[in-house]
Amino acid sequence: MQTRTLGRTGPTTSALGLGAMGMSDLYGPSDRTESIATVHAALDAGITLIDTGDFYGMGHNELLLGEALRGRPRDSYQLSVKFGGLRGPDMSWGGHDSRPVAVRNFLAYSLTRLGTDYIDIYRPARLDPDVPIEETVGAIAELVKAGYVRHIGLSEVGPDTIRRAHAVHPIADLQIEYSLISRAVEGEILPVLRELGIGLTAYGVLSRGLISGHWAPGQGAGPGDFRSHSPRFHGDNLDHNLGLVQTLRGIAAGKGCSVAQLAIAWVAARGEDIVPLVGARTRERLAEALGAADVTLTADDLAVIERAVPPGAARGDRYPTGMMGSLGAGN
Repeated sequence: MQTRTLGRTGPTTSALGLGAMGMSDLYGPSDRTESIATVHAALDAGITLIDTGDFYGMGHNELLLGEALRGRPRDSYQLSVKFGGLRGPDMSWGGHDSRPVAVRNFLAYSLTRLGTDYIDIYRPARLDPDVPIEETVGAIAELVKAGYVRHIGLSEVGPDTIRRAHAVHPIADLQIEYSLISRAVEGEILPVLRELGIGLTAYGVLSRGLISGHWAPGQGAGPGDFRSHSPRFHGDNLDHNLGLVQTLRGIAAGKGCSVAQLAIAWVAARGEDIVPLVGARTRERLAEALGAADVTLTADDLAVIERAVPPGAARGDRYPTGMMGSLGAGN
């Protein structure tokens, strides 16, 4: 496994990271034993960066990772944790809380559930409209000084917020959705990150399975699955988007790889400052994703992919309409 460094001040991590959310939340039922086995397989393959959120499954994801990581040397992996998402007992969403007093509270619970003394990268999950980002980052900076946090990250925020946060304390990375069909980050956000020396951890590199090559027309999503509400997975939007996948399938065949591997390799090829997070929930899907590391895309390959799936090619927003306002980059 190759490594990459997140920005000028961030940690050196594996070139691919593991996103653990789907093991606990938002994509329907998962298998605990298989989830733990998948985490172990990722670590054994050289993945060091593991991403979670304290609100994934109401703490379930952190408890799961705490169990999976037990006995592993603490310096052999890095934990990226998002906080601030408010949930109800019915799994509903209640906004975000990034007040300094809440930051300390959220961290205390995360450290306990994960069974660790520190978090490698700690970040607010979304911008709290009621709390200046300077106050939130300042609170995390105090936790850095106290040794409970190693680096500060951000998630789904725009250029102005990035600049204001970075002025308070160096930001290691921005976590944001970035894939062949979610490219809004390229307009203003990515240039600001590179100007300031901030890395990017890309989630949704397979657009929640839409461009994985495994989603079939009429497949649908069950109760509790985010995709049942996602505009890109419905009606004519889905038919159009799966047509893009078919085009990619032909390109992938020419490279001797799967569609998923091509899509992950494309994100990785966008810059050495970008670490794709793969949301594998099983060892089978993890093994496929790991194969992306062996896919080399030439300038000609990238040009072919660009013509096949240019910016804006997908139909439908990446989140339901009511959630789009909380995102730093639109589609």
